[in-house]
Amino acid sequence: MVAIAYTVAFEGIEARLVEVQCAVTPGVPAFSIVGLPDKAVSEARERVRAALTAMAIALPSKRITVNLSPADLPKEGSHFDLPIALALLAALDIIPRDEAAQVVALGELSLDGTLVPVVGALPAAMTAASEGRMLVCPAACGAEAAWVGAANVIAPRSLAAMVRHFTGQTVIAPSVPGEAQTAKHSRDFAEVKGQERAKRALEIAAAGRHHLLLVGAPGSGKSMLAARIAGILPPLSPAEARAVYDCLKGEMKAAYAKSGLRQIKGYTNWLAVNNAPYQSGTHGSRYVNNYADTHGDYRYKRFEKSGNMPLGSVLAKDSFVVR
Repeated sequence: MVAIAYTVAFEGIEARLVEVQCAVTPGVPAFSIVGLPDKAVSEARERVRAALTAMAIALPSKRITVNLSPADLPKEGSHFDLPIALALLAALDIIPRDEAAQVVALGELSLDGTLVPVVGALPAAMTAASEGRMLVCPAACGAEAAWVGAANVIAPRSLAAMVRHFTGQTVIAPSVPGEAQTAKHSRDFAEVKGQERAKRALEIAAAGRHHLLLVGAPGSGKSMLAARIAGILPPLSPAEARAVYDCLKGEMKAAYAKSGLRQIKGYTNWLAVNNAPYQSGTHGSRYVNNYADTHGDYRYKRFEKSGNMPLGSVLAKDSFVVR
């Protein structure tokens, strides 16, 4: 009986779903991978074999055939290691076959079974979410993939941890999105000399998230202190960044409406192509939120350099900075 798992193949920045089929049949012992694999994918059988040996799992003296479907789509990259191992473990009845069939997996295997991070976790999570499947990826990729809120992301550190998860021995908690990046502030709170009482008040307000009112004579340092309080505030979480954006999006929509583009007035009803505002170094550490109209091609939606967009596509980019 054929065991099935899923992964993705990348065409540019598009992640196409690939079915990984594994059959263990009587015959001359062999381990074959077919379906237009490149050299890195063909070498996966040796990494998978060594990783299973490290777990004290011996391959049977049978013919093991792995097919990557669709067979006419080129398969490139070491991220095929984990889905091949997953399908093989399901074929050997080490993990449940129905569980493996609900998974999109990607990750490179080291010889001791540790999962090595790979590129492409974010588009793979988008594909998994669109297919209603769970994503399994290396632990180092979990925070990135979890930004796709619709995807359930499991990020084990090793192949053994993944097996324990699917057999119910040690369940891995779903990954959460990584924290927003901390901006570099040009005005440092440590630059303030004196003003001890005022600095103490600012520290208390920042630590407790309290409101603050500065009152004083002109030139006493109110603006200087206020400009530097951002440097001692904790970074925004994704939920906090979303709350700030929700407070500002009305003003942003009104500003877009003045552009004269008729279709842009309703851009907040378009599909949001990032689930929470993210802090981008390429935009001066501003928080950015993107929208794409119905003509926007799905494969371009989360990337700064989008390439050739389909005719009629419009992208709206909101950005703001927290002071």
